[in-house]
Amino acid sequence: MPRYFFHIIDGRDMRDEEGTELPDIYVAQSQAIYLTGEVLRDMGARFWDRGRWRLEVENDQAQILFVLHVLAEERSPPHAAF
Repeated sequence: MPRYFFHIIDGRDMRDEEGTELPDIYVAQSQAIYLTGEVLRDMGARFWDRGRWRLEVENDQAQILFVLHVLAEERSPPHAAF
């Protein structure tokens, strides 16, 4: 079974040195989405301190297969017209 590595890059690299055996890339993509949701939930409001990070998934030959980018932009509310 192929092994996939899920690396989080947000100014500090959190490299997945162990990896996870999964049946195929489609399951790895699903796992990446699930992991992204977990990370965002755990970060909570601290996410706004960075506002950007990415999850890179590579195979056991160190080839990046896909990347999820997460970006938040805080906008000022429009001023009310008086």
